[in-house]
Amino acid sequence: MAAATKKSKILFIGGTGHMGKFIVEASAKAGHETFALVRESTVSDPAKTKIIDDFKAHGVKLVHGDLYDHQSLLNAIKQVDVVISTVGHAHLPDQVNIIAAIKEAGNVKRFLPSEFGNDADRVHAVEPAKTLFETKAKIRRATEAEGIPYTSVSANFSDGIFLRTMMWLEATAPPREKVVIYGDGNPKAIFNKEEDIGTYTIKAVDDPRTLNKVLYIRPQGNIYSFNELVALWEKKICKTLEKEYILEDQLLKNILEAPYPTNMFLAVRHSVLVKGDHTNFEIKPSFGVEASELYPDVKYTTVDEYLNQFV
Repeated sequence: MAAATKKSKILFIGGTGHMGKFIVEASAKAGHETFALVRESTVSDPAKTKIIDDFKAHGVKLVHGDLYDHQSLLNAIKQVDVVISTVGHAHLPDQVNIIAAIKEAGNVKRFLPSEFGNDADRVHAVEPAKTLFETKAKIRRATEAEGIPYTSVSANFSDGIFLRTMMWLEATAPPREKVVIYGDGNPKAIFNKEEDIGTYTIKAVDDPRTLNKVLYIRPQGNIYSFNELVALWEKKICKTLEKEYILEDQLLKNILEAPYPTNMFLAVRHSVLVKGDHTNFEIKPSFGVEASELYPDVKYTTVDEYLNQFV
């Protein structure tokens, strides 16, 4: 029997953000030596105290540094095998700094840029989401141009942000009186729990099958049209909701008139719920692999199961 392959050492940049913290935890739980690049200001920020304490409790090593300080980036990257970026929207273009440091360090066997949503190469988005996805695509091209081995993760919608509120911008739980449906409610979207996104992402880092590919997290139990989602929820709460359909023309008008970040939220919903950008293409072996097929042992949380907590 072959010896188990040694687990990669993983560095996170942007690990204290919404998605980052789940993937950091998944890395530590899977037994990877896990490092998180943190600014001094993050460590002393009361809003981040719980996340930092959780990292320490899981044995995550904190490395002081900054996306904008080349030497600190380089020093951190030289200690690891894999770099995972989970930086937020504002810092996406500045991942070129990570690419430059990885190139100079010369020891990284895999880079995962900050994506974790729609596949940036396969969207039909309007502004401001159009620029967001173009920025992610540019980082892919820059990574490829430098010959850096990569995996891009397309995790689609995360439950904690999208499913928890049924897309309602002001809500904290699924609606019980009225629901707003974008478009005709028929295109299929994909909803994944953050912990599962973390688990699948970490499984991919040492997997030769995900090298220079997009890992799509598209499990069968999490693919729903908005109409199907509403019907499922109505069945759970034994109640029919009032439905307001915002058709495409009206939605586009709302996007134009809304301030940031509301226009961004609406434009992403337009991409997925009107244009069908999660599911309107086939995953081909030439560019991608599907996570639940690669890792059938992962017991993911289905949409049906996730919604039970709100009943």
